[in-house]
Amino acid sequence: MAIPAAAAAAYASAAKMGAAAQAGGAASGVVPANLSGPGSFSDFLSGAVRDSINTIRQGEQAATAQVQGKANLVDVVNSVNAAELTLNTVVAVRDKVVSAYQSILNMPI
Repeated sequence: MAIPAAAAAAYASAAKMGAAAQAGGAASGVVPANLSGPGSFSDFLSGAVRDSINTIRQGEQAATAQVQGKANLVDVVNSVNAAELTLNTVVAVRDKVVSAYQSILNMPI
């Protein structure tokens, strides 16, 4: 049942992004500076990769702590589940990027 956890995590992430956008003035029609301009997509992408690496690293650390007998089993399962979900998401995004690249290569000129 990883799908409800994934949906909850996605909803929480979207809620945080929405709250940040409203605090920046997006509700009044003004686009915040961090959402526009060159490099904003690359900043977003590097941040997402950084978050993914941190999530996977936390799962590994929790598993190591459990082996040493220093961690609660429920926390370990949650951390490993989050790491697995993150890895599956990264693989799915990679597959979509490769598919899009191949589609572009096959376009007639």
